[in-house]
Amino acid sequence: MKVDLAGRVALITGAGQGIGEAMAYAFSENGALIAVNDIKPGGAQTVAEIEKRGGKAKFYLGDVGDVDRVNAMVEAVEADLGPIDILVNNAGINLGKERHPIHEFLDDDWHRILRVDLDGLFYCSRAVSARMVKRGKGTIINISSAFGVVPVRMQSAFAAAKAGVINFTRSHALEVGRYGIRVNAIAPGSILVEGTKAMFYSPEGRKLGESLLSHVALGRPGTPEDIAKGALYLASDDASYVTATVLVIDGGWTAGFARDW
Repeated sequence: MKVDLAGRVALITGAGQGIGEAMAYAFSENGALIAVNDIKPGGAQTVAEIEKRGGKAKFYLGDVGDVDRVNAMVEAVEADLGPIDILVNNAGINLGKERHPIHEFLDDDWHRILRVDLDGLFYCSRAVSARMVKRGKGTIINISSAFGVVPVRMQSAFAAAKAGVINFTRSHALEVGRYGIRVNAIAPGSILVEGTKAMFYSPEGRKLGESLLSHVALGRPGTPEDIAKGALYLASDDASYVTATVLVIDGGWTAGFARDW
């Protein structure tokens, strides 16, 4: 997929691995200058790979749940690379293999997940959109989840945060549309990254993986590149009349669970 992002600066949070990494490569291959953010030093490897491929990128280590760090990062990106044209709020966390119903859910888990998945998205959106409003242009893409569209058991904090991302996206789009800024969301389904490989597609998790995929119309998990292509479209001028939209990329999962009733 080819679009023209030549010279545009894209800040992508959580770009050290998985979906964020794939988006960083896709945007770079289409001409963007990439600000790679991640809480882990591995984000430097994403930058190294982009530079190896002939692109330009810089790594910004930091926790999006820290408002002071976010504000400092946005200032640094604009000083180093130029005004931010594209923001992708991708950084997010969830529980690991141990998951709990609401009546057993721990305060620390709840606050830890919402701090990154929702607060962090707000901090980044506020800092960047303030600058976009002054310039009268820009696009923001928020990564939600299929679990922000349909309910899920044992992951109440993640589901609440990702549903919040969707309505936050729509509210933000309504507020800044008059300034030439577009705000959209992507809701990925089951995507094959390291975490899901270990949880659903390992020998011990095979039954769970098979059960999950039985509800996916296309019968397979998605890839980070599937999400990157959707983000590339939303960031491009081809989507110039698209805002306040949730692009669900889930292989047909949320269209309805298949049953032989």
